[in-house]
Amino acid sequence: MTELENPEVMPKLIAFLSSLLEQVAQSNDQTRRVTTQTQRVSVFHGLSRPTITIQSYLERIYKYANCSPSCFVVAYVYLDRFTHRQPSLPINSFNVHRLLITSVMVSAKFLDDLYYNNAYYAKVGGISTKEMNLLELDFLFGLGFDLNVKPNTFQAYFTYLQKEMNLLHQPLSLVLVPSSRSVIDDEATHQKQQQQQQLAV
Repeated sequence: MTELENPEVMPKLIAFLSSLLEQVAQSNDQTRRVTTQTQRVSVFHGLSRPTITIQSYLERIYKYANCSPSCFVVAYVYLDRFTHRQPSLPINSFNVHRLLITSVMVSAKFLDDLYYNNAYYAKVGGISTKEMNLLELDFLFGLGFDLNVKPNTFQAYFTYLQKEMNLLHQPLSLVLVPSSRSVIDDEATHQKQQQQQQLAV
């Protein structure tokens, strides 16, 4: 996708995805504290919150993974699919970093002709190769091995991300994980609301 090749786009995309995931993680951390909702502990959960910020971690992955820019959009699609298929494993501050490195690695393997092996991604992510292997396996099963992203799905997610990136200086309206609707459903609802507002004028 030519827009992603623009050197100005990826830093904005990284910043937006980081901000989005930070909000989702914080929201789910709070939900976990105030409700008795069952949240399963998985291989993605660390014993403590990583000291590196989500943005710094994502920037590190972007710098060293050398995967195509499209991988980050597809990784976002995978995270959305994973959380909808695994509602007892919401993104929080204990698992977001491991989910990120795994989703980017899986998307690179699926999209790119050339990609680094698990040992390299483990070093980038600050984990062991054994753990990286376990994370990949758990992620694939969590997705039901549903890795294909059709062009229209990719375009819908990317268009949504572009729109939200343009609104970075305004309050973010996107909620990735807690809802039962996908990004596509949110986009359709937003378009209907805009049409209703135009008709009311």
